Amino acid sequence: MMQVHISLSGPNHMRISWITLVRTQATVYYGTSPGNCNLSANGNSNIYHYLRYDSGVIHDAVIGPLNPNTLYYYRCGNESSKEFNFKTPPHTFPIKFAVVGDLGQTKYTNSTLDHIAKSNYDILILPGDLSYADMYQKKWDTFGRFVEPLASKRPWMVTQGNHEKERIKGVHRSRFTAYNARWVMPYEESGSTSNLYYSFEVAGVHVIMLGSYADFEPNSDQYRWLLADLKKVDRRRTPWLIGVVHAPWYNTNEAHQREYEGEGMKKAMEDVFFKARVDVVFAGHVHSYERFVRTYKNEANECGPAYIVTGAGGNREGLARRFILPRAKVSAFREPRFGHGQFSILNASHAVWTWHRNEENVAIASDKVLLRSLSSVPACYKS
Repeated sequence: MMQVHISLSGPNHMRISWITLVRTQATVYYGTSPGNCNLSANGNSNIYHYLRYDSGVIHDAVIGPLNPNTLYYYRCGNESSKEFNFKTPPHTFPIKFAVVGDLGQTKYTNSTLDHIAKSNYDILILPGDLSYADMYQKKWDTFGRFVEPLASKRPWMVTQGNHEKERIKGVHRSRFTAYNARWVMPYEESGSTSNLYYSFEVAGVHVIMLGSYADFEPNSDQYRWLLADLKKVDRRRTPWLIGVVHAPWYNTNEAHQREYEGEGMKKAMEDVFFKARVDVVFAGHVHSYERFVRTYKNEANECGPAYIVTGAGGNREGLARRFILPRAKVSAFREPRFGHGQFSILNASHAVWTWHRNEENVAIASDKVLLRSLSSVPACYKS
């Protein structure tokens, strides 16, 4: 039993995922006392094939209902296996998200994860590019073991990036084979038909995880799902609304300019996000950090989302060090450093965003800003 990670799965439930080398029960035993996992839930198992690679047996089981802000202990497969533990998120504010994109599995990634581990976060959001396996499937296994110490203790909510596609024309025609098998997200729970885009709600926050590499044009399933999902949002219950993509809609780095996945999705969906009063949009893809002021149609707008690029988790391709000059007025802060972000939502109206570089041994934020939820700004939002 290895590569354990957890993710939210609908209200008050958690999905536990793990891999074994041989077929075993897809059962999770859990409880609130160490050594006393008196509850259980059965799940599903699957195996995928990629060229000459056969995966281990991938299991996942959904447990719950669970109490908020509670430490649970669990075992995967059988009652004598290794005991893990996780803490459920709070049911109301405050809540803290760790945000990091383009993670990989390098010494820089290790530094990023060390910093995140010290942050006392509740949920991690990863805007795509996880393992950088790039068709070498054993890298998915090393990544699973690499992140297990953190991913088994707090829910990791991820979306796909370009490095997850892993399609080989004429040889392996399916995209996202490993990603969809290994990292099942709550797409069905949110009414989506694809693991590449979904939403979840937690502690007064509605988070929309979009698929930059799934069709997003106005006639697409993803676009129609987004409109339907936003209709379900009640800003009295979830005053904060967050969007997550891989390819950024706003980016003043020289890297990844004029790409369809970013520019095309922005053209298709920016009006939708603006009208919905999305508070902040996190992205990855560009291996650097950049924060924009609240923006709409390339201009500062107090009712638009704050766009933040966090693609500097530690990937093997290195940093994107060159920014376009002169700096655009809407670009508030940018630096080519590895690190992660923390989004601490204090209450229904205010949150603090901080960016933490890896260079410091202690948690020193090189960028910090106080954000107000648009649902609390009368000029922007009328319930």
